[in-house]
Amino acid sequence: MAARAARIGDKLLSLFAVLMIFTMLTYGGYSLWDNYMVNHGAFLSKDLLKYKPADTGGENLSLEDLMLINEETCGWITVDDTHIDYPVVQGEDDLKYVNTDVFGEFSLSGAIFLSCKNKTDFSDGYSLLYGHHMDNGGMFGDVIEFTDEEYFSARETGVLYLPHKTYQIRLFACMEVDAYDSIVYGHGEGCDMQRLLDYLKTDSTNYRDIGVTADDKIIGMSTCVDAVTNGRVVLFGRLEE
Repeated sequence: MAARAARIGDKLLSLFAVLMIFTMLTYGGYSLWDNYMVNHGAFLSKDLLKYKPADTGGENLSLEDLMLINEETCGWITVDDTHIDYPVVQGEDDLKYVNTDVFGEFSLSGAIFLSCKNKTDFSDGYSLLYGHHMDNGGMFGDVIEFTDEEYFSARETGVLYLPHKTYQIRLFACMEVDAYDSIVYGHGEGCDMQRLLDYLKTDSTNYRDIGVTADDKIIGMSTCVDAVTNGRVVLFGRLEE
């Protein structure tokens, strides 16, 4: 009787061990798949790349084609020698595109989006873009890299394509702030441009003097910092027609 009970106990332990191994393998497989989907979604797909405007400086007809798919598309931003190369959208609030891609589908990597406080034609003195910090450099992951002085010094340019206009971007500042910074995040109507520029000049992590003035159009690119709940890094450039 005791021997039979022991055999039953051994079988139960073996079954439990098999179930544990199966559970661990399943979870591991799901984690790998989930990481792949997050990382894969953070970069341009072939379906999206075909809408990237050609660098002609004129009408960007491919953006108009993308606007037929998503009418909230308002531009395309590229920062030279980085992974930043994405369409720009704008939702009715600043939550919609946190987990929604440019095609309107759920995506953990979201989309690059213009603040709902800004005009879609980037006519504001200061326009602010948001994007996730992806560990693989996707979305605005490379914005973090501009906190390194050598990386910042080696990268000075980018392009902002709008449906009927193209701006060159001259990068001039990178700042580490928190999410409650009233100057950096006080964009939109009534933004005090001179106060912002003075703040950037004195408090930026990295800065280059390009003679920017309060009459210029400024673009900011904001992303989160890992390990700091409210930490943010924002990269700034001047828009030049």
